[in-house]
Formats: sequence, structure tokens, C-alpha cells
Amino acid sequence: MADLPALDPNDIESRARGGYPPPFDKVTKGRTKRVLGAPLGLTQFGVNLTELAPGSASALRHWHSHEDEFVYVVSGKVVLISDAGEQVLGAGMTAGFPAGVEDGHCIQNRTDQPAVILEVGTRDMLDEGNYPDVDLHSHAGRYEKVRFTRKDGSPV
Repeated sequence: MADLPALDPNDIESRARGGYPPPFDKVTKGRTKRVLGAPLGLTQFGVNLTELAPGSASALRHWHSHEDEFVYVVSGKVVLISDAGEQVLGAGMTAGFPAGVEDGHCIQNRTDQPAVILEVGTRDMLDEGNYPDVDLHSHAGRYEKVRFTRKDGSPV
């Protein structure tokens, strides 16, 4: 936890590891995150400063059963893909995804320059992640990391 109630995001180590099991992890290659909420002691929502290299994506297209998501584009241009189609977002634009709304979404960087987004999301131990384009499902757990299965519940 930080000693003071503020920090410089550049002091937080950037992590490149994705959370998806292979082969689903390829979509986020080139994505790095700086976890900002946890070092400040925040427990009810997560905050990530995420850099998307050219050609990378924030996630597989997904929606959450119990978690709200908010995205703010800090720099660059990205493409928001949702059930409604595609929308180009530039610096200063925002997007929001309410919990339980079955609108699969992700953000891609299709430019030749890096893009940075701020991601904010609630943390709910009942949350399930739904991935409409692939045979993957995620389950949150109160005392464990997110667990992935196939949609029928079998191991990935």
C-alpha cells in the first residue's frame, strides 16, 4: 500500500502477463497494465492504466454478470467493438458497460502508435465473465484467482 493517498503511475511496475489461458492469451499480446487501485488500498473497485501496443487488444470480447466497467481513453485512438458494432474512440472519450448487460465488448488498437486507456471496474465475488466469440467462461472466487472453464464447465 502507498504511504500517502497519491502516487505516480510511472512508479508502478508495468505487467505484461495476461490472464487468459492459451490459446486465448494471444489477443492481449502487447498489452501492459499498471495496477493503480491496489497500491492505494482500494478494495471495492479496480483501476488499471493499460497501454495497448499496435495490434493488441484489451481483452477478448466479453461481458460481466456482476461487474460494471468504465474506460477512459487517455491517449491514442482505439476501436471499441461491441454488439452494436465498431466505434473509434480518441483521447478524452469514455465507454461504460453495466453489469449483467449481455453486450460483448473489447477495445483494440488498430493504429501504428501505442494507446493508453484507464480501466475502472467493480469487484464482485459472484462475477462471471462471458465470452460470446470463443468457448471460454470465467468464474470469480472470494479466496482464489479467476478460474477459467469451457462454457460447459469442463477444464480449458
